[in-house]
Amino acid sequence: MKIGHLKPARGSTHPRKRRGMGPASGLGGTAGKGHKGQKARAGKGSRVPAWFEGGQMPIQRRLPKRGFHNAGRVEYQPVNVGALGGFSSGAKVDRAALHEKRLIGNGDRPVKLLGEGEITQALQIAVDAASASARAKIEAAGGTITLPAPKTRRKRGEKKVRHEHAAGAPVRGRKPRHTERH
Repeated sequence: MKIGHLKPARGSTHPRKRRGMGPASGLGGTAGKGHKGQKARAGKGSRVPAWFEGGQMPIQRRLPKRGFHNAGRVEYQPVNVGALGGFSSGAKVDRAALHEKRLIGNGDRPVKLLGEGEITQALQIAVDAASASARAKIEAAGGTITLPAPKTRRKRGEKKVRHEHAAGAPVRGRKPRHTERH
């Protein structure tokens, strides 16, 4: 068999509909658009969006709105303690190692360790969050778990800490003041 002999299976393709080419084409007269109405007309006015309901109150406005979406929500990727059995004793377990073993889907999103299952090997674990039961099981097996330092916020009325630039160092991020030029 040669590449020139290949052709699609019988019935898998059919010729394009050639609209408005006269009555013999099977799509003559109204060219497959039916009789009159907005969708039968020429121009962009006939392209009505799929969600348009003809002036009737649209579904997205008829339905009541409930709840709210927290913009600051952190969505963790869960990993159970029992899934860490594939690591050797004393191994460092972090986001990259979990992604390599395919225990998490995305290496960039935060990871939370949960306490389901058992663990016997002592591991050095660095994740973004951990449940109390997971922390207890890791420490009972002789391992360590490190979490990032919690973010602190300034107290109300407290001023921002301004870092001074070293003398002679270029000031990046803004136009230099007239006293800083040359």
